[in-house]
Amino acid sequence: MLRSLFLICFLTIYILLAGPPLLVYSLLVGNARLLYRAGLGGVLFAVRAVGVKIRVEGLENVPPGACLFVANHTSSADAPAVVEAIPRQVAILLKESLFRYPIVGQAFRLAKFVAVNRSNREAAISSVERATEGLRAGTSFLIYPEGTRSPDGRLQAFKKGAVVMAIKAGVPIVPVACAGAHRIMEKRKLVIHPGEIVVRFCPPIETTGFTVEQRDELNAMVRAALAAGLPPDQRPLDLQAEPQPENGNSII
Repeated sequence: MLRSLFLICFLTIYILLAGPPLLVYSLLVGNARLLYRAGLGGVLFAVRAVGVKIRVEGLENVPPGACLFVANHTSSADAPAVVEAIPRQVAILLKESLFRYPIVGQAFRLAKFVAVNRSNREAAISSVERATEGLRAGTSFLIYPEGTRSPDGRLQAFKKGAVVMAIKAGVPIVPVACAGAHRIMEKRKLVIHPGEIVVRFCPPIETTGFTVEQRDELNAMVRAALAAGLPPDQRPLDLQAEPQPENGNSII
């Protein structure tokens, strides 16, 4: 728990001291590049200080230009590892409640992150459309197609919003396999264990030639590619099984 307390205290103080001037600066200059790097840098300093190491593999698989990074999600610890590993600034689709925090919420908006209300299908579709417009405009995005953290570290079923975004925007999809984060910090637990997170970029999947009607086929290809980049204990038990039922009506 001492690691968790340090992380919480450090980030709270860092946000309160650095957040307001960085927000003002970003508004004045009209971009959030410094805010993005400073925010990520603060989080990574705290993460490494509690004994978490990050190893990145497969950077040669990241194509130039806008693309959609699709990652598995097992823990609160995997987000900073994946974002740090991506060799460019990205926008992220995040659950709407995270935008309600003072300073942090404003920073997310300035960085062009998109809020998603997963319990409201129409609102979720609107969020996907906004993100798609961002992709078309040249902003790379990171999305977690499982929609929530895996309870046991294994890859879950994918929702379809990610592939629909990529098809409509005409950008490649880069599967990002994140291994070991669930052992650093388990779902719904605050205890942090030291260890290593491996972020592996898999070969990109071109979406040219796919239509929205072929989203299930593309979704299966992306999921299989991401699963191949994970260690055996994090791969889905049966990729050939029928798709698992999705929670509610959410598409993302």
